[in-house]
Amino acid sequence: MIIVLRPDATEEQVDHIVKKVKGLGLSVHLSEGTERKIIGAIGDESALVTTPLDAFPGVEKVMPIMKPYKLVSREFQKEDSVIDVKGVKIGGKKVQVISGPCSIENQTILLEIAKAVKKSGATILRGGAFKPRTSPYDFQGLGEEGLKYLRHAGDETGLPVVTEIMDPRDIDMICQYADIIQIGARNMQNFRLLKEVGSTKKPVLLKRALSGTIKEFLMSAEYIASQGNRNIILCERGIRTYETATRNTLDLSAIPVLRELSHLPIVVDPSHAVGKWDLVAPMAKAAIAAGADGLMIESHANPEEALCDGGQSLKPKKFDQLMKALSRVAEAVDRDF
Repeated sequence: MIIVLRPDATEEQVDHIVKKVKGLGLSVHLSEGTERKIIGAIGDESALVTTPLDAFPGVEKVMPIMKPYKLVSREFQKEDSVIDVKGVKIGGKKVQVISGPCSIENQTILLEIAKAVKKSGATILRGGAFKPRTSPYDFQGLGEEGLKYLRHAGDETGLPVVTEIMDPRDIDMICQYADIIQIGARNMQNFRLLKEVGSTKKPVLLKRALSGTIKEFLMSAEYIASQGNRNIILCERGIRTYETATRNTLDLSAIPVLRELSHLPIVVDPSHAVGKWDLVAPMAKAAIAAGADGLMIESHANPEEALCDGGQSLKPKKFDQLMKALSRVAEAVDRDF
């Protein structure tokens, strides 16, 4: 249930409504928009049937929410959310670019890549310290040592850093080093993990699962938001279909669909979607044209020797060329870059 307050609603009136809703056994989430305050009543709405909330002082109207995801829905918040990460705003007019290697290999290589992508215009550095690999014999990441390298590279370049969490037991350690916590595709429905990151205030980059529907994707975001953390960034990274020409099938239609259903910012990862470096550029351009708020693009100084996903990583020169092209696409659709 959404309770829309009048512009002149007093703090006393708001407190009275919140106390009443909580007294009925529902949880309350207060959202302050540019023009209105909105109270979200989360739980069994049948408890509100006999309570005339629209008659309470300060209430303009009361609307039920039919969708199972409440807090991340467009009904709950009309304005687009903007996630501020150390001054980098994801969800505003400017298209942000996250770049870096799939896996952190050593401090020297990571810092070299970080300096290169920043010079080309990237605003956030990515790097994996814990890697979910299909084979147990593949490189699994450097763990906390890799996190230290990532933090060092971020501090040296001034770029905020994002890295993936796989185990809820690592939450405190990763929060110590990372500015954004990534939930990978394989963990989109790891509900214990979602609750753990939801209990923090760190921004969360939530990737869509390989076979996850839009509804399931948003329900996973709801898990995070329900724990109090609304700093959520949705990431479309391709889904599994019958097609084998690319690693996955990039679902660009998800961008306008998510935009209609949710207020959360949307980032697209064309690298994991296509799995081939020469296909990253056209898909990145298409993502901006479709309305993405940001891109996650893998880059590496020497992809031939990368320990993870070298085949989809762009060399610094190619990345720089792509950034220039993306700037022109962004301008064409009235976005800053």
